[in-house]
Amino acid sequence: MSTFCVYLGSRTGNDPAFLDAARQLGDELAARGHSLVYGGARVGMMGALADRVMAAGGEVTGVMPDHLVEREQAHRGLTRLLRVRNMHERKASMAAHSDAFIALPGGIGTLEELFEAWTWQYLGLHDKPIGLLDTQGFYTPLLTFLDGTVERGFLDPATRANLIDATTPAGLLDALEQRLTPSHAD
Repeated sequence: MSTFCVYLGSRTGNDPAFLDAARQLGDELAARGHSLVYGGARVGMMGALADRVMAAGGEVTGVMPDHLVEREQAHRGLTRLLRVRNMHERKASMAAHSDAFIALPGGIGTLEELFEAWTWQYLGLHDKPIGLLDTQGFYTPLLTFLDGTVERGFLDPATRANLIDATTPAGLLDALEQRLTPSHAD
């Protein structure tokens, strides 16, 4: 069993497909015997994902800084809720408890977490696979931009290739599972 760190919005967005994708990912994670680590909120896509994994009998760890417990409405029904002092500890704890990373649609916090995890991978601080769930083409403009950074010589093609993308939860998990190293797959 592997643990997937998922970055996603504490809002639901304006397309029901985003919320559906979070729920489908929760179903897939639990069905495959994986556990979830995420930001710990009970609202938005975050809450929907956690609820779905828990409903299917999966394990869910939420990580939330003290200052966000009320603001993001901490999920009290998780397998465990880890409270940390700040956002830096949150991201480090989520990374330490995971074997792979996934980003679903979200806002600036989601993007910041995604890019930090990818940067850490680039710097050799971890070798965990990273994926984007490109629901309804949400990440297509970003992927186009990143491909342009390769074309313009600012991003190595191998680094770009390390950011896996797929349009379905099952497809993304298939690709990420293939890249899990023995030390990250139990």
